[in-house]
Amino acid sequence: MDDTLLDLLRRVDTPTVCNAIEVAEGKRGFDRFTRQTMLSSDPAAGAIVGYARTAKIAGIAPPTEAPDVIRARRMEYYRHMASGPRPAVTVVEDLDGEGAISAFWGEINATVHKGFGIAGVVTNGVMRDLGDLPDGFPIVAGRIAPSHGFVHVREIGTPVRIFGLTVADGDLIHADRHGAVVIPAGVVPMLAAAVTKLLETEKIVLDAARAPGFDFAAFEIAWKAFEKART
Repeated sequence: MDDTLLDLLRRVDTPTVCNAIEVAEGKRGFDRFTRQTMLSSDPAAGAIVGYARTAKIAGIAPPTEAPDVIRARRMEYYRHMASGPRPAVTVVEDLDGEGAISAFWGEINATVHKGFGIAGVVTNGVMRDLGDLPDGFPIVAGRIAPSHGFVHVREIGTPVRIFGLTVADGDLIHADRHGAVVIPAGVVPMLAAAVTKLLETEKIVLDAARAPGFDFAAFEIAWKAFEKART
């Protein structure tokens, strides 16, 4: 992914990327996106774009492994997050699912990850410290809660599942307050052109609808032009 594409993707929202992928593929039916309402720590922050650095955590119950094993795995987790291609997005599955209580994402952990050069976080788990999270580091999470519980790292670098979306380590992620999407590798070379075409064709209807005197007749003309432009 070159800098031009990266800059473009940071300027558009995730629904636009979903639509642009279908433009690039030439068909509807793209389905690599989250399927549940998610919460953003900073809805105005814009999009999170980067290559996934994955992990799994849990926290309802204390870990059953020896403390030195848990500590070593956590350090390996941070080593994994500090390495790999950039830009990067941390994608963490909380294995406690709907019962998750453990706010892995608070002021300290978010600040550490931002320092590693991570662009943001996508998780089905919990965030907290909403007034103290670092600027420019959006977290798109499943819920908000006050405690860290017994949170501990279970797996590092394995495929994770976030609200119906399976993400492998290294997948290209786009996320914002709408949720997250995996951009297929084969689409990347056509994506900039697809986004540009999508925005230009949508503008045909949007400009007409915003113009004085807009009515059904004007809509019909605009819609025909819209359909012709997108084929």
